[in-house]
Amino acid sequence: MALNFAYINWIDDKGHVKPPLMLYLILAFIARGWCVLVASLTQAADRAGLVALIYPQKSDFLLALIAGFGAVILYFLIIAERKRSPSWARVLFKQMAFCLILLLLLDAGLLLQRLVHSHFLYTWSFGLDALLLFWSLIYIAKSKHLKLYLNDWQKETSQ
Repeated sequence: MALNFAYINWIDDKGHVKPPLMLYLILAFIARGWCVLVASLTQAADRAGLVALIYPQKSDFLLALIAGFGAVILYFLIIAERKRSPSWARVLFKQMAFCLILLLLLDAGLLLQRLVHSHFLYTWSFGLDALLLFWSLIYIAKSKHLKLYLNDWQKETSQ
C-alpha cells in the first residue's frame, strides 16, 4: 500500500486542516459590501463617491451590507476554529457549508434585484458577479479540501 502525501500542505503544525484560500475569497466576495465600506472610509475627500460608483442605488448597498454580515460571522467562526474555542462554536462550524450556500443564494437574489434596478442592461459587474457565484457554488459542492476542513473540528476527548 503506497502512502499518499498529496494533501500534506493542507495540514498545519498542530495536525489540523488549514482553511482553504478559496474559502477566504468566497467570504470576501459575499462581504464585498463591507469591503467597499472600509475602502470608502479610507478616502477623506469623497467617502460616498466610491460607494456610489460601485452601488448606484443606496438600497443595493445597504442590502449588500446586510447579506455580507453573514460572511463576517462565518469569518469569526473560522477564527474560532483556528483557536479551537469556544466549544459552542463547533456546532455552528459544522453548518458552515450550508450557511455559505444560503449566503450565495441570497447574493444571487440581490444580483437579480440589481439587474431589475438597471432595467436588465448587462454590465461587466453583473456578469462577473454571476460567474463568481457559479464558481463558488461549484467549489462548495466539489472541494475535497473544504470538506476535510469542515470535518476537522471534532469534539475533544479527555484522557
